[in-house]
Amino acid sequence: MATSVLIMTLAATVLVGLSLGLFGGGGSILMVPLLSYMAKMPAHESIATSLLVVGATSAATLVPHAFKKNVRFGPGVALAAASMIGAYAGGMLAKGIPAAVLMAGFAGIMIASALGMIRGRKQPARTLPGLLVLPIGLGIGLLTGLLGAGGGFLIVPALVLLAGLPMGQAVGTSLLVIALNSVAGVAGQAASAAVNVPLSAGLVAAAILGSLAGARLAHSINEKALRRSFGWFVLAMGVFVLTQELPAPAGIAVLAVAGAASLLGTACLVMPNCRLALRAARS
Repeated sequence: MATSVLIMTLAATVLVGLSLGLFGGGGSILMVPLLSYMAKMPAHESIATSLLVVGATSAATLVPHAFKKNVRFGPGVALAAASMIGAYAGGMLAKGIPAAVLMAGFAGIMIASALGMIRGRKQPARTLPGLLVLPIGLGIGLLTGLLGAGGGFLIVPALVLLAGLPMGQAVGTSLLVIALNSVAGVAGQAASAAVNVPLSAGLVAAAILGSLAGARLAHSINEKALRRSFGWFVLAMGVFVLTQELPAPAGIAVLAVAGAASLLGTACLVMPNCRLALRAARS
């Protein structure tokens, strides 16, 4: 890897850590495309490396959140126990799936996650039955192992719904689940994907720097505005990945639809009647 590419990759990895520290998720959403398109890693190696980096960074970021009493180990371990099984199985299954399919699936996850961040989460009126921990945990873990997605964007709302945790504690507890999930996912991927250990160590160090900064900033930045800004960025990245992985006609169509939607959205921002209609539709 060229020195300039390595420097850019390490610098961008700081943003991955920043996302984990601020949101308790989102790291792998950036890490996999970063490794695939900037560092030019093969898809399976990108996914395995992402799991390693995001897992180690989540474990480090867990410490300051724990000191602030934002980690609930009981609900976290319960959800992780189920999701680790799914993560190991997903890692084993990933080796039989074409790289383009994995990356296209990852793009879909990015877009869905981005829309969720833009819309925001509402605090539920009641918690869901504890029996849902097993199927939800297995599903989140399967996604982690298959696509290298730590699952924080799914774990946080699951903890809010299943355990009734406030957002601050859900963010901190999700880091525990992501760390354990990533260990299982790496174990499942180990047979089919090699990991560059020296490069991964540098990426982990860069991500930890960002994550510790994110954990300190989490309580001093307007969470709503930051979440939405990050959501728009992830949405753009998801569309980019999808256009790269789909066959030429489909990729061009996705790009055209995204461009048209962006123009309409921009136009709507300067039209008061349009903004009022959107607010009415959300309520």
